[in-house]
Amino acid sequence: MERIAVCPGSFDPITLGHIDVIKRTAKIFDKVIVVVMSNYRKKNLGSFTPAERVKLIERCVEDLGNVSVDFSSGLLVDYARRVGACAVIKGLRAVSDFEDEFQQALTNKSLAPEIETCFITTSSEYMFLSSSVVKQVCELGGDISKFVPAEIRDDIVARIAHK
Repeated sequence: MERIAVCPGSFDPITLGHIDVIKRTAKIFDKVIVVVMSNYRKKNLGSFTPAERVKLIERCVEDLGNVSVDFSSGLLVDYARRVGACAVIKGLRAVSDFEDEFQQALTNKSLAPEIETCFITTSSEYMFLSSSVVKQVCELGGDISKFVPAEIRDDIVARIAHK
């Protein structure tokens, strides 16, 4: 039986921390689906549309043969069931991430007991990194080369720099 994992997130934009978690997940599972999710708590529309985020992520993971990218606007557990996933993988940067992620994991377990949530801590070099940090540095004209995949750096700068 193929073990499928789902890596959800808003990925606006995807960072090297996200890529780190995705690559490590790809070593553990037979198939990994990176799913761009609509985040109802983030009221603004984002810097990139969901379709643009999917395309950007596809460029970043094209060398990972067992990773695909998708979009969903519904419940994560419904999506995971639909694609046959046995696990949801969540990246953790710091203790501050844990409380919210733990609450989400318990809610998902209540809704879909057959799907496990697994936490992967990001590598220490990316623990401070978030999409918000990338956008803030980029908006203020800073160099984001150490924060995002080289394949999409120019796309991010073109969209966000000096807004």
